[in-house]
Amino acid sequence: MSGMKRSFLTTSFLLMTISFALANSISAPAEKPNVVILYTDDQGTLDANCYGSKDLITPNIDRIAAAGVRFTQAYAHTVCCPSRAALLTGRHPQRSGINSWTQGNMKGPDGVNMTLEEVTIAEALKTAGYRTALFGKWHVGSHRDFGPVKQGFDEFFGIRNGFIDNYNHHFLHGKGYHDLYEGTEEVFKEGEYFPDLITDRALNYIEKNQDNRFLLFIGFNIPHYPEQALEEHTRLYADMEMPRRSYAAITTTTDYYIGKVLDKLDELQLTENTIVIFQSDNGHSAEDGGTIKFDDHASQLPKGHYYHAFGGGGNTGKWIGHKGNFLEGGVRVPSIVSWPAKLPKGEVRGQAVTIMDWYPSILEWCGVEKGKTQLDGHSLQPIIDSADEPTRHPVIYFQWQKKWAVREGDWKLLDGKSLRNLSDPEPEVKDYAAEKPEVVKALQARYDTWAAEVFGAKE
Repeated sequence: MSGMKRSFLTTSFLLMTISFALANSISAPAEKPNVVILYTDDQGTLDANCYGSKDLITPNIDRIAAAGVRFTQAYAHTVCCPSRAALLTGRHPQRSGINSWTQGNMKGPDGVNMTLEEVTIAEALKTAGYRTALFGKWHVGSHRDFGPVKQGFDEFFGIRNGFIDNYNHHFLHGKGYHDLYEGTEEVFKEGEYFPDLITDRALNYIEKNQDNRFLLFIGFNIPHYPEQALEEHTRLYADMEMPRRSYAAITTTTDYYIGKVLDKLDELQLTENTIVIFQSDNGHSAEDGGTIKFDDHASQLPKGHYYHAFGGGGNTGKWIGHKGNFLEGGVRVPSIVSWPAKLPKGEVRGQAVTIMDWYPSILEWCGVEKGKTQLDGHSLQPIIDSADEPTRHPVIYFQWQKKWAVREGDWKLLDGKSLRNLSDPEPEVKDYAAEKPEVVKALQARYDTWAAEVFGAKE
């Protein structure tokens, strides 16, 4: 064979190989993204620098906003349990049996737990081969036959109930009890700072799974009380008045640990194809007066030790309300998503969205089928694509125990008795119930229909 002929055949073969490779690279599906959920606790409506609280130092939350999309009308819920159930399932929490405080102590007595029939976001992603972990706070039922490892999370380390002292890891209400678990195995790490513990676990998890697809849910227990900020952050706000001073310090501590996670993603070159979701579970706490009331408290803290939120240091701007009610300050929260590979950067969206929207959005972004379960959330992608896209939530419902609210347009009806308006110069301050009986009647009918469906329907 002549040299010219060999050269021609070699060149042809190379061209065919390159063409085949290009064709395959074009037709091959994009690599599935990782998902990191940074879920903070009692972080209020405007409590980040990027939301207008310029007295706060939150460079890492601001960093997520700069790299992604920030929502200014995002609704979670009024307290921890229903908010977490809604995030995990994409459904109204009443569907999963969460309409009151869940079981706290794994060792009993038995109480409310999220039903195992619910398909959590972890269970959904596992069907697509994702590794899954939750480090931090669970708080939708502590019974050993329920919980994270029973509902799709390969790993769980953290607290099964609602809050702990960050150093002795005891729940502080009543006579208290120890609450720190690896799955359902109780572990003891007296003196170690809980946000350090869960963040270290998260960083190790990212390192270990850098070559896998993973869901990492970090349920921060802060800025929830007790407001035990790192000393370096307390010093930053030494000249600020209380209660904002204490709350600001613990918010910056929260931001600091968020930064550690973002830095690890950068270090391992995972940021580009990782969906990072930042969200708070409800508005800021205005609780006060909480002290240890027993000499023989399980935590060993002395009687009279204060652990509450000093009456509340959150910033709601023009909105009123706080954790525990359905006014805007109780349910409207900071909410941001970034995914550099696919989503726009530095965008702001003002449409009403809810915490239930993360579930279908994550499934869509990860290429996972929704399944047959009825979801109450909707994909955020159309809203991300256009600031003019109408909300998928023209009517928004909340229920907690026997209290409820329904919002349509600018009107919000609370418990069928109080009618507030969001467009007033001082939103929600005036009660219009006596002046607008027709609006009360219409919203009451909305609520009645919704309640009959979510409480009555069994799938």
